[in-house]
Amino acid sequence: MKNYDFIAIGDMVTDAFIELEEAEVEGNDGLTKICMRFGDKIPYKDVHIIPAVGNSANAAVSASRLGLKSALIANIGNDYFGEECANALKKEKVGSEFVKIHKNKKTNYHYVLLFKGERTILIKHEEYDYKLPDIGNPKWIYLSSLGSNSLPFHSEIEKYLNDNPKVKLAFQPGTYQMRFGKEALAGIYKRSNIFFCNKDEAKRILDSREEDIKKLLVMMHELGPKMTVITDGIRGAFVYDGKDFWQMPMYPDPKPPLDRTGAGDAFSSTFAIAIELGLAIETALRWGPVNSMSVVQYIGAREGLLTREKLEEHLKKSPANYKPQKI
Repeated sequence: MKNYDFIAIGDMVTDAFIELEEAEVEGNDGLTKICMRFGDKIPYKDVHIIPAVGNSANAAVSASRLGLKSALIANIGNDYFGEECANALKKEKVGSEFVKIHKNKKTNYHYVLLFKGERTILIKHEEYDYKLPDIGNPKWIYLSSLGSNSLPFHSEIEKYLNDNPKVKLAFQPGTYQMRFGKEALAGIYKRSNIFFCNKDEAKRILDSREEDIKKLLVMMHELGPKMTVITDGIRGAFVYDGKDFWQMPMYPDPKPPLDRTGAGDAFSSTFAIAIELGLAIETALRWGPVNSMSVVQYIGAREGLLTREKLEEHLKKSPANYKPQKI
């Protein structure tokens, strides 16, 4: 068994990106909606099929491209799309021996509607029988989005982490993990070395209307993570390690974003990888937004992920004000 640096756990999916031409965006009662003519034939510009993506798959690829030995724990069906996903992982040099193939099951397949640089994702997580394989003792586990029936699996992960205290955990909760509630996943929060979410997600997890980012960081830290990281759109990223607070601006986009899918995954995984490599929080904060900037210049969450060489090239060209500040 390989001694992996980084093992990501989470659902893998094929994304079908549909570029819309005829649609409208409407705002009503605080909700923004994408609207199309009902019962009509709606032209679209193009479609792009991207296999082997999803929060954790993206993180595993990010780790591989940045020089770590990475693997993915995921589930696929014994269908064409599952085979495509497996081949994509192999091409990215991501270990796939922990990817379980399920007979008579489909591989997760999502539809992404692209319009004016934003995306609306139609999701469906297949119900797999989640089991934790024998993974040995990786340096880090990166846990993210899993299906609606995965709550017992989190108990299994928690037990493994408690039995292997040297293995560190980065936790970036997905939709269902947030729906399970902080009480149901209390052990996972307490065991997390780094926790990632955006501001709206933090408010949802904490069931709070708090707007002060520093207070949200502290409240999230009180759930147990040693380090909490919250992103807040154009305001950038914020970090609290129990002692100090940092704010990091966005890396400037060279041109308007083409697709924002995977930007959060790129930031979170890159930050965690930098910490795993022994780099300081300030350096990790400079790394993360560079990969996010690159990802949004492409359609799909994987193509724009950078190698370490390319990331460092961008850092050399960064503006003078591109640096973290204690707040």
